[in-house]
Amino acid sequence: MPGGSSRDVFALTQRGRPEMTRFHTAGSTGPTATTTGPSRRGFLLGAVGTGLAATSLAACGSGGSGGSGGSEVVFMNQSRGQAATLKALAKQYTKQTGVKVRIDDVGPTDFLTKLQSSSQSRNMPDMYSVVDGHSMAPYYKAGWAMDLTDRMKGGWGDTFQPATLKTTTFGADNPQHVKPGIYSAHWETPALGIFVNAAMYKAVGLDPDKAPASMSEFIDQLRKIKKSGKGPFWFATSLSNQVIQSYASNYMTDEELNATFVGKNSWKSEGWRKTLQLVVDLRDAGVIATGSLPSGTTDNPTVEKAFFNTKGVATIFDGTSAVGVARATAPDFTDFRSFPLPKADDGTQTPRMVGGAAKGAAVNPRSKKAAKALKFLEWLTAPDQQQAWAKGVPLIPSARAVSEKDIPEQLTGIAAKISDIQLVQNQILEQVNTALQKGTQALVLKERTVDQVLGDLDAAQKSA
Repeated sequence: MPGGSSRDVFALTQRGRPEMTRFHTAGSTGPTATTTGPSRRGFLLGAVGTGLAATSLAACGSGGSGGSGGSEVVFMNQSRGQAATLKALAKQYTKQTGVKVRIDDVGPTDFLTKLQSSSQSRNMPDMYSVVDGHSMAPYYKAGWAMDLTDRMKGGWGDTFQPATLKTTTFGADNPQHVKPGIYSAHWETPALGIFVNAAMYKAVGLDPDKAPASMSEFIDQLRKIKKSGKGPFWFATSLSNQVIQSYASNYMTDEELNATFVGKNSWKSEGWRKTLQLVVDLRDAGVIATGSLPSGTTDNPTVEKAFFNTKGVATIFDGTSAVGVARATAPDFTDFRSFPLPKADDGTQTPRMVGGAAKGAAVNPRSKKAAKALKFLEWLTAPDQQQAWAKGVPLIPSARAVSEKDIPEQLTGIAAKISDIQLVQNQILEQVNTALQKGTQALVLKERTVDQVLGDLDAAQKSA
């Protein structure tokens, strides 16, 4: 395996996956609602191979307000790569306003577990990090996040990139059954794409600053990398659905993708058949490092260590949030570049990246300090602070006003195409997502054919 054992990776780079696609194994119970009424049900996505854990949201007659004691605003933080910048901004805010903000650094490993236990004890923080919509939906449904829709209609909402608001809005009839609204605000506009080791590219006569014009050209580049003795290309099983969805945009519009995700269109269409063929093409070209995809709860950290730390792999598919983690875990390695997943040679649509919103936060509306927490969140996402986020982490900010010169060189390739983001109203259902991840690995291992995987996806969609 490039980069060493998964145990080593866990110690050095454990961080979960890019937050817009993060998967977490839930316990047997879920967040506790604080409103009266019948019991509700929600879901937290299980990691690959562990299945789905249904979470029962028990109603509480009296309810608890949650929120921290004392006068300080408590922010439960999930991110390790952004912790230093968040703490610095919190100190700056306290100095400017006199409002003390305490950052509770839980980290990615224990975040959802602690958030879940906090909801069950009705002792939620005043505000907290948000991860993917699937994982956060139970908390939104249980009343633990302020609906920011009306507040976003004013000047605050106008400061964000349109894609940020679009991808964080729960629309009508969303599969998670969350009341339509916006329950979080974000300071990062992420996307998933390709990261390349610049030195390895140059060593075989390739230009790391010039993105390949097509997928066939990219595969040819990977063949050259393989001849040099390095692992050509790798991605985690948990991100395989994002690879597939990214490539599918070559053949389908956002509306057509959404129609598949909600069950109106079949997975057995020609567009999805061509999309899954990509996995077969990569496999047959012999450019997937180790000939398989890492899986399990540390699969993406395994990929990241192989790229950032041990440099055993030349290219990976990952989210832009990985750059912040790289700065924290491998600060001396900065010689890498990025670009979107190369377009299909026979595509009929302009390819669009998966992305829209990553790091951000929600406010506990039942906290006695909800108003203070909201003001801090508004301040955190303002353009001046987003400039600090961009330089300190680094990341691609969600604010329209932040200059491109503040975006680090490692992200400029993806940032140049950040306007080409998918705006798909609904996410893939969790049962289908699990089938897609398993199916992708099965294609790599020659255990299933493309048509068989498409049949599995269609069956999973119909049974959901």
